[in-house]
Amino acid sequence: MKNTQGTNMANYSVLSRMLKTLRKPGFWLIVALIALITLPHYAEALQHPAFLTSIVSNLGLSRHAFERIAYLAPIVWAGFMFGWKGSFIVSLIALGCMLPRAIFHSIYPTDAIFETMAVFIIGNVLAVSFNALRKEREQRSQLEVAHQELRTSEQRYRELFENALDAIWIHDLDGNIIAANEAGEKLSGYTVEELTRMNVRSFLSDESLDLARQVREKMMNNEPVEQPYEQRIFRKDGSEAIIQLVDSPVFSAGQVVGFQHIARDVTEQKRLQENLHFYLHQATRAQEEERKRISHELHDETIQDLIVLSRKLDALASGSEGLSEENRLHLEEVWQQTDSILRGIRRLSQDLRPAALDRLGLLSALDWLASDITEYSGIVTKVKVLGKERRMPEEVELMLFRITQEALRNVWRHSGATSSEITVEFEEGSIKITISDNGKGFELPEKIGDLARDGRLGLAGMQERAQLVGGTLKVQSEPGKGSSVTIEIRD
Repeated sequence: MKNTQGTNMANYSVLSRMLKTLRKPGFWLIVALIALITLPHYAEALQHPAFLTSIVSNLGLSRHAFERIAYLAPIVWAGFMFGWKGSFIVSLIALGCMLPRAIFHSIYPTDAIFETMAVFIIGNVLAVSFNALRKEREQRSQLEVAHQELRTSEQRYRELFENALDAIWIHDLDGNIIAANEAGEKLSGYTVEELTRMNVRSFLSDESLDLARQVREKMMNNEPVEQPYEQRIFRKDGSEAIIQLVDSPVFSAGQVVGFQHIARDVTEQKRLQENLHFYLHQATRAQEEERKRISHELHDETIQDLIVLSRKLDALASGSEGLSEENRLHLEEVWQQTDSILRGIRRLSQDLRPAALDRLGLLSALDWLASDITEYSGIVTKVKVLGKERRMPEEVELMLFRITQEALRNVWRHSGATSSEITVEFEEGSIKITISDNGKGFELPEKIGDLARDGRLGLAGMQERAQLVGGTLKVQSEPGKGSSVTIEIRD
């Protein structure tokens, strides 16, 4: 079945090409030329017109040599129209038309056959030659078009290069700058002419040069490079600029011969970010100091006073004589309320600043937090430790505790979970804490930065706290599959 279909398709393709050929006027011109040359070639009775006979005799053409030479016209024309295959087919047809006359009717058969074969050979040579010339002319035309497009492309690139808002410069493998644009002039403070006489080492510090070498080596070895990346340069006036760079190698004949850099000045943006980071850091530190102060005051003053008051009320309710039963019951009720307030304030004091965090460290504080969540929310919370335990700086441990605390509050308030787990992983050079639950989960935004916009302020606050200590926050959740929050900080 498949062979039949293939044969039918091949036949259809051949028929289609034949019909396309028959529609060309040049095909019928070739047929007409062969007919017009062949008829007088065999019509001895008609002879040639007198003026044509005279011309042929003067040219030394006789024995029907003129008709044989005339066959060159359709052969060469077929070469122009259909390529060497077309000229070969027409030359075979012409050969078929000439040979009977040369063999059976010519009085000089040897000469006639020689002329016939010469026409066949010369016709094919001319057709092939003219076809090669035509192809060469077409290739030259295509090359001219390609050169023009290349010049246009180069002009467009030059305009984009010179008018780009971002600074662009190109340097060779030794760091010598070959080209730079006006934006590069504004960024560096050097003129374009000065830049093209400089080496990149002129405005890079040793640290920046090391980073540049690392990026270059990765690109030379076809290794992935995270881009854009930040780099620091020195301007002409000596001031420092922070730039975002996108690098790409420049190739010639398949070899890397240099690098192109596209740079954007982010100095002011980075300063604003650093100022904001500093402000948040100071605000958070002040907040924690205030929490600590209030916690200590509650523990040292308010709780102690409430303990004394509770004991006095207990003594009055249980040991006073002469009190009515009603008054004694009122005293017991006041004592119970006082005791309940005492427990609430003690819990509030712990929540503000767990004593275990300052005295025993992060893991003890997390154990207390898990017990507290289990007791007051009913969500069974466990702590799992992986790796060898070690202490972290006080500020880091405090931030990790606060993020874990906020994550468990979210579990308590929103997840509908029955259990949760705090996993602490001590790895070489980093610490990672994952808070997971078996709750209902939720749809995550495309970017973690959109959490605040989506109303998830708790998660947004955790992200800010993580950034304050140079950490990263990762949130995973799916509806019906629970949630997990992972904070990782490198030493």
